[in-house]
Amino acid sequence: MNAVDLASLLCSRLCHDLMSPVGALNNGIELMADETDPEMREKCLELLSESARASANKLKFFRLAFGAAGGFGDSIDTHEAQAALEGVFGPERRIELGWMVPGDHLPKGAVKLLLNLAMLAGDALVRGGRLDVGAESSDEMLELVIRAEGPRILLDPTLRQTLLGGKADGTVEPRAAGAWLAHSLAAEAGGSIRLSDPAEAVLMMGVTLPRR
Repeated sequence: MNAVDLASLLCSRLCHDLMSPVGALNNGIELMADETDPEMREKCLELLSESARASANKLKFFRLAFGAAGGFGDSIDTHEAQAALEGVFGPERRIELGWMVPGDHLPKGAVKLLLNLAMLAGDALVRGGRLDVGAESSDEMLELVIRAEGPRILLDPTLRQTLLGGKADGTVEPRAAGAWLAHSLAAEAGGSIRLSDPAEAVLMMGVTLPRR
C-alpha cells in the first residue's frame, strides 16, 4: 500500500469512529433547542457531555496512534499513551485495561505500534474482557506484547492477514487502518508481528524490535 492509500484509510477510520459521538452531539443540541422541561434538558446536557468526552478521547488517541503527536522528538511519554488508551477503552466499553509498560518514554514508532495493536485487540473483544499492554526493553531489543481475554474474541481474517503480511484480499475497510499501519511500523523498525492461534480463547500479539 502506498502512502496516499494509507493516509486515506487512516482518515476514513478517524471519520468512521467520530461519526457516532459527533452525531450524538448534533442530536443533543437539536433536542435542547426544542425542550423546555428541566429534567429533560438535564438529560440532554448529560448526553452532550458524554458525546463531547468520547469525541475528545478518540481524537487524543488517534493523534498519538496515527498522527504526529509528541513533536519532532524520537520518543513519546508512555503516560500520555496510557491515558489515551484508557480514554478509548473506558468503562462503557466493558474492557479492563492493564498497563505494564515500564519507564517514562519509548521510541515514537514503538508507541504508535503498541497503540495500534492495542486498538485491534480491544476491538476484537466484542463482549468486553481484559486488555493487557506490556513492553520490556534491553540494551539491544524492545519487545511489545498485547494480551486480550474475554468471553468472545473476534479478529477478522482480513485484519490478521494484513498484520502478518501487509496485504489482504478483497476490499480494504477503514477498520483495517490500524493493521496496515502496525505492519508498516514493525517492518520499518526491522521487526515482525506475531499472533496467537485464532481458535484460542486468549488473543496474543507480540513484536520484537531491535534498538537502533
